[in-house]
Amino acid sequence: MQEQKAPTLGGFAVKGDCIEVGDIVILYSSPSNVTYATITPGKQFANNFGRYPHDSMIGKKWGSKHPSATGNGFIYLLYPTPELWTLSLPHRTQILYNPDISLISTHLDLRPGVKMIEAGTGSGSFSHAIARTIAPTGHLYTFEFNEERYLKAKEEFADHGLADMVTAEHRDVCNNGFEQTDLVDAVFLDLPAPWDALAAAKKTFKKNKTGKICCFSPCAEQVLKTTLALQKLGFVDIKMFEILVRPYEVKTVQIRSLPTLDQANCRHTIGRLKRKSREEEPGESVVELEIPSALDSAAPSAAPFKAGTEEKREPPTIMVEEKTSAVKEEVVAPVIEEKEVSAIKESEVKEMVGLKPPKESTGHTSFLTFATLLPQVFPQKQNATA
Repeated sequence: MQEQKAPTLGGFAVKGDCIEVGDIVILYSSPSNVTYATITPGKQFANNFGRYPHDSMIGKKWGSKHPSATGNGFIYLLYPTPELWTLSLPHRTQILYNPDISLISTHLDLRPGVKMIEAGTGSGSFSHAIARTIAPTGHLYTFEFNEERYLKAKEEFADHGLADMVTAEHRDVCNNGFEQTDLVDAVFLDLPAPWDALAAAKKTFKKNKTGKICCFSPCAEQVLKTTLALQKLGFVDIKMFEILVRPYEVKTVQIRSLPTLDQANCRHTIGRLKRKSREEEPGESVVELEIPSALDSAAPSAAPFKAGTEEKREPPTIMVEEKTSAVKEEVVAPVIEEKEVSAIKESEVKEMVGLKPPKESTGHTSFLTFATLLPQVFPQKQNATA
């Protein structure tokens, strides 16, 4: 008989390495199609590619690729985590996603053992992330003023094995405040008017330790009112953040290679002699330039190069002839071998993978206002005894 494992602390209650009856399974069809199911004999999950009976999932290992009954499609059977639960949960309210959750957890200094208050349980997305972060010795007190959402969230916490470390309560904290005093290390307020609950929230902080608070507000006007209220109540280090997700586009682009040093020297010599010929006064000798074809081919060209089609060319030599004299001046440029000319052609256009950011950053969810409450009571030092 397989030994059953204890539920994961701060996570979802599962019995072992394989899926069993009653387990919550994340059914992953595609990045935009993620849902969940509680394994129940006789039930099935269906999508556009077929049916997936729950009975066929029992005994499968977590992470298995599971085909449909007809074999036309497949899904992945994933272990439930707070991140995947956020993608699959039924939305009863606007929820927090992983970018916001990670920033809030960092600035509130969440870690194992922290006691925290959350006002505005909503769909419970952030509640699950908090529970995993503060496990196993921390505790979350979460409040929801809507009774229907409160009952559903409380049921989910029990089903997911979080009842021992999450206390859910139906309460209007803006009007009735909190029952807790001198208890928590951090507070998170997801309320329409968080400034009405700040005075009550201040009383819940441990008086001999530094406390952290975060207010989640969709509008800038809410941020302004919240900031003014925080200042009046003695909070310090007030900051506001907005997280915008920028999905970069990965694409292959064509670039032209830079000229070699020999090519650059050749072109410099040609340009100098051309400028000299233009500066000649009328009636004087005129300088004519004979530019070898090898140098001309070294210049970047938009036309595609076909190997084996170039004629053989002499090493690059620049001929300068004065019409009034039979004397020829020969200026020898750096030599480019014929085999190098072919290589230059082939290396003119290269492909590389690049990232292109979007012109506009969308995805605004809310503004996050953070503040710090310094210790209100300092422990007195004991007098040294002789």
